[in-house]
Amino acid sequence: MSAALASVDFAFLREIVFRLSQNVLDPSRDYLFETRLTKLLRNEGMAHLDELVHHLRLRKNPALERSIAEAMTINETSFFRDRRPFELLRTELLPLLIEARRPRQALRFWSAACSTGQEAYSIAMLLREHFPMLVGWNIRIDGTDISRDVVDRAQRGLFHRIEVNRGLPARHVVRYFDHVGEDWVAKPELRQLCNFRQANLCQPPLPFQDQFDVIFLRNVMLYFSMETRRTLLAGVRRLLAPDGVLFLGSAEQPVDPTLWNAVLAGGTCYFRPRATL
Repeated sequence: MSAALASVDFAFLREIVFRLSQNVLDPSRDYLFETRLTKLLRNEGMAHLDELVHHLRLRKNPALERSIAEAMTINETSFFRDRRPFELLRTELLPLLIEARRPRQALRFWSAACSTGQEAYSIAMLLREHFPMLVGWNIRIDGTDISRDVVDRAQRGLFHRIEVNRGLPARHVVRYFDHVGEDWVAKPELRQLCNFRQANLCQPPLPFQDQFDVIFLRNVMLYFSMETRRTLLAGVRRLLAPDGVLFLGSAEQPVDPTLWNAVLAGGTCYFRPRATL
């Protein structure tokens, strides 16, 4: 670590991130503050992290603290990331849900911690590509993320060439995106299915009241404390339909397994809420 970084009170910055996002950052990852806060420092007219710490110690600034927490969240994503959940939806889970929802002709999905929106748009492409019988149904795909910057990008449906090349077959690119310069923009038929908003999963209540049929909460809780995971999953369970489906990341499990039924299928695992006594 450089001498300039050695003088920075990283514990102070880690506390801000934990208080606002519940992300537990290991001291071994302190170097990430320098790379991820570069833009924020420039916007604030600062050159070094120690200036930022000094400024916040002198004067409380909730908006600036939120910007720090947002910048330090993980935004790794790609289209059809880990294809197995999507394939399982296509072959087994969605046909059952469609039959069960036929009387009201409505389906609702939630991509929690959606980042720049690839997961939500992947769901939209899956529906358009394989389930033409849903035309005329009330389909809603909600995406939420703590970061305003990535939510803004998701709303625009704007993706760089490299992002489009990660996980998307060429036929999907041609059919569902328009080429604009070096970027690709999701066509209106996808964007009209997807709704994005800023929301912090760790600050109850969760931003919805209606129930969902499918919830993607993948690779979100890896850096959360056990208590934060317990609270979040309890809220998610209340929002999931009794016959709904929850997908977690491959390395994630519910904190309280007595509340969930784990189902292994298609080389992956999903969860259904257990009925309460």
